[in-house]
Amino acid sequence: MAQSQQQRNQPQSKETLLKNYQRRLKQDTRCMLDNFMEIIRIAKVNPDSKIITRQLQGEEDQYEMNVRAANIVRAGESLQKLVADIKQFLILNDFPATNEYIDDRTKFLQSHQKEVDHSLISLRDEVLVHLYEVEEEYYASKYK
Repeated sequence: MAQSQQQRNQPQSKETLLKNYQRRLKQDTRCMLDNFMEIIRIAKVNPDSKIITRQLQGEEDQYEMNVRAANIVRAGESLQKLVADIKQFLILNDFPATNEYIDDRTKFLQSHQKEVDHSLISLRDEVLVHLYEVEEEYYASKYK
Protein backbone atom coordinates (compact mmCIF):
# COMPACT_ATOMS: atom_id res chain seq x y z
CA MET A 1 0.00 0.00 0.00
CA ALA A 2 2.85 2.40 0.83
CA GLN A 3 4.49 1.65 -2.51
CA SER A 4 1.34 2.46 -4.50
CA GLN A 5 1.03 5.72 -2.57
CA GLN A 6 4.64 6.60 -3.47
CA GLN A 7 3.89 5.83 -7.13
CA ARG A 8 0.92 8.20 -7.03
CA ASN A 9 3.02 10.93 -5.40
CA GLN A 10 5.91 10.63 -7.84
CA PRO A 11 3.99 11.59 -11.03
CA GLN A 12 2.49 14.46 -9.11
CA SER A 13 5.94 15.66 -8.11
CA LYS A 14 7.04 15.32 -11.76
CA GLU A 15 4.07 17.43 -12.82
CA THR A 16 4.88 19.97 -10.13
CA LEU A 17 8.49 20.05 -11.24
CA LEU A 18 7.52 20.55 -14.89
CA LYS A 19 5.14 23.35 -13.95
CA ASN A 20 7.92 24.91 -11.89
CA TYR A 21 10.22 24.74 -14.94
CA GLN A 22 7.57 26.44 -17.08
CA ARG A 23 7.05 29.14 -14.46
CA ARG A 24 10.79 29.79 -14.23
CA LEU A 25 11.04 29.98 -18.03
CA LYS A 26 8.21 32.50 -18.26
CA GLN A 27 9.58 34.61 -15.40
CA ASP A 28 13.11 34.75 -16.77
CA THR A 29 12.08 35.54 -20.34
CA ARG A 30 9.61 38.17 -19.08
CA CYS A 31 12.37 39.71 -16.92
CA MET A 32 14.74 39.84 -19.90
CA LEU A 33 12.08 41.38 -22.15
CA ASP A 34 10.94 43.94 -19.57
CA ASN A 35 14.47 45.06 -18.78
CA PHE A 36 15.38 45.30 -22.46
CA MET A 37 12.26 47.37 -23.19
CA GLU A 38 13.12 49.69 -20.29
CA ILE A 39 16.67 50.13 -21.59
CA ILE A 40 15.24 51.09 -24.98
CA ARG A 41 12.81 53.51 -23.32
CA ILE A 42 15.59 55.09 -21.23
CA ALA A 43 17.84 55.48 -24.28
CA LYS A 44 15.47 58.03 -25.80
CA VAL A 45 16.78 61.56 -25.33
CA ASN A 46 14.49 64.44 -24.34
CA PRO A 47 15.92 67.52 -26.12
CA ASP A 48 13.62 69.96 -24.29
CA SER A 49 15.29 69.61 -20.87
CA LYS A 50 18.04 71.88 -19.57
CA ILE A 51 21.73 70.97 -19.83
CA ILE A 52 22.24 70.44 -16.07
CA THR A 53 19.07 68.40 -15.83
CA ARG A 54 20.14 66.40 -18.92
CA GLN A 55 23.51 65.61 -17.34
CA LEU A 56 21.91 64.47 -14.10
CA GLN A 57 19.31 62.52 -16.04
CA GLY A 58 22.10 60.95 -18.14
CA GLU A 59 23.92 59.76 -15.03
CA GLU A 60 20.73 58.37 -13.58
CA ASP A 61 19.85 56.68 -16.88
CA GLN A 62 23.33 55.16 -17.14
CA TYR A 63 23.03 53.73 -13.64
CA GLU A 64 19.56 52.36 -14.38
CA MET A 65 20.79 50.83 -17.66
CA ASN A 66 23.63 49.13 -15.80
CA VAL A 67 21.19 47.70 -13.26
CA ARG A 68 18.81 46.54 -15.97
CA ALA A 69 21.66 45.00 -17.98
CA ALA A 70 22.73 43.15 -14.84
CA ASN A 71 19.13 41.93 -14.45
CA ILE A 72 19.19 40.66 -18.05
CA VAL A 73 22.46 38.81 -17.39
CA ARG A 74 21.04 37.32 -14.18
CA ALA A 75 17.93 36.14 -16.05
CA GLY A 76 20.14 34.64 -18.78
CA GLU A 77 22.18 32.75 -16.19
CA SER A 78 18.97 31.57 -14.62
CA LEU A 79 17.83 30.27 -18.02
CA GLN A 80 21.13 28.41 -18.42
CA LYS A 81 20.60 26.83 -15.00
CA LEU A 82 17.06 25.93 -16.03
CA VAL A 83 18.35 24.19 -19.18
CA ALA A 84 20.85 22.22 -17.07
CA ASP A 85 18.06 21.24 -14.64
CA ILE A 86 15.82 20.10 -17.51
CA LYS A 87 18.65 18.03 -19.01
CA GLN A 88 19.27 16.41 -15.64
CA PHE A 89 15.55 15.75 -15.22
CA LEU A 90 15.38 14.07 -18.63
CA ILE A 91 18.46 11.96 -17.98
CA LEU A 92 17.18 10.78 -14.61
CA ASN A 93 13.49 10.38 -15.47
CA ASP A 94 13.39 9.26 -19.10
CA PHE A 95 13.03 5.56 -18.31
CA PRO A 96 11.17 4.57 -21.52
CA ALA A 97 13.98 5.88 -23.72
CA THR A 98 16.61 4.28 -21.48
CA ASN A 99 14.75 0.96 -21.51
CA GLU A 100 14.35 1.14 -25.28
CA TYR A 101 18.08 1.75 -25.68
CA ILE A 102 18.87 -1.17 -23.37
CA ASP A 103 16.49 -3.45 -25.30
CA ASP A 104 17.97 -2.44 -28.65
CA ARG A 105 21.50 -2.93 -27.37
CA THR A 106 20.59 -6.33 -25.90
CA LYS A 107 19.08 -7.47 -29.21
CA PHE A 108 22.15 -6.28 -31.10
CA LEU A 109 24.52 -8.05 -28.73
CA GLN A 110 22.46 -11.26 -28.81
CA SER A 111 22.52 -11.30 -32.62
CA HIS A 112 26.26 -10.62 -32.55
CA GLN A 113 26.69 -13.48 -30.06
CA LYS A 114 24.81 -15.82 -32.42
CA GLU A 115 27.07 -14.79 -35.31
CA VAL A 116 30.19 -15.38 -33.22
CA ASP A 117 28.86 -18.73 -32.01
CA HIS A 118 28.11 -19.76 -35.59
CA SER A 119 31.60 -18.69 -36.69
CA LEU A 120 33.19 -20.63 -33.82
CA ILE A 121 31.20 -23.76 -34.65
CA SER A 122 32.19 -23.61 -38.31
CA LEU A 123 35.82 -22.99 -37.31
CA ARG A 124 35.66 -25.96 -34.92
CA ASP A 125 34.28 -28.15 -37.69
CA GLU A 126 37.06 -27.08 -40.07
CA VAL A 127 39.73 -27.73 -37.44
CA LEU A 128 38.16 -31.12 -36.70
CA VAL A 129 38.31 -32.12 -40.37
CA HIS A 130 41.92 -30.97 -40.74
CA LEU A 131 42.92 -32.62 -37.48
CA TYR A 132 41.34 -35.89 -38.62
CA GLU A 133 43.26 -35.68 -41.90
CA VAL A 134 46.52 -34.99 -40.02
CA GLU A 135 45.88 -37.92 -37.66
CA GLU A 136 45.25 -40.26 -40.59
CA GLU A 137 48.41 -39.05 -42.25
CA TYR A 138 50.40 -39.49 -39.04
CA TYR A 139 49.15 -42.99 -38.29
CA ALA A 140 49.61 -44.03 -41.92
CA SER A 141 53.20 -42.78 -41.99
CA LYS A 142 56.25 -44.80 -41.06
CA TYR A 143 57.55 -42.08 -38.68
CA LYS A 144 55.20 -42.70 -35.79
